[in-house]
Amino acid sequence: MTLPMLRRPQTRLLRRWDPFSELEDLYDEMSRIMERFTGDMPIVPPADIEETDDAFIIEMDVPGVKREDLTVEVRDSQLHVRGEVKEREAKGVWRRKSRPSGTFDYLVSVPGDVDPDKVEASLHEGVLDVRLGKAEHAKPRQIEIKS
Repeated sequence: MTLPMLRRPQTRLLRRWDPFSELEDLYDEMSRIMERFTGDMPIVPPADIEETDDAFIIEMDVPGVKREDLTVEVRDSQLHVRGEVKEREAKGVWRRKSRPSGTFDYLVSVPGDVDPDKVEASLHEGVLDVRLGKAEHAKPRQIEIKS
């Protein structure tokens, strides 16, 4: 006689839905699909996005890219960074070449309104720092509780 196996109930972790993350995943997947058609390896610079009380801060690794080869634009709550990684001229024969070269586009939406007068960008040691200041009405405000 065999005994029936007891099954443990499955538990799922609940995650907060982040539509902006899903849009970025979609953008990455579209880049991979385009790569299959063109055969080119798209350049996608790694970037970190941090939100503070008064701004969104984007740090993007762009080693070897000069300031004049970068364009930063902000429209509404979208940041668009375009740039070019120029191919280094070889002094000998390439035995291996795995560093990408060419142009790139980086587009990200932030979850809030941006004040266009409070946008700053700087490039230092291969890291592009973009600070998108939040619009006044988008900043969190603490509400006093009255009794």
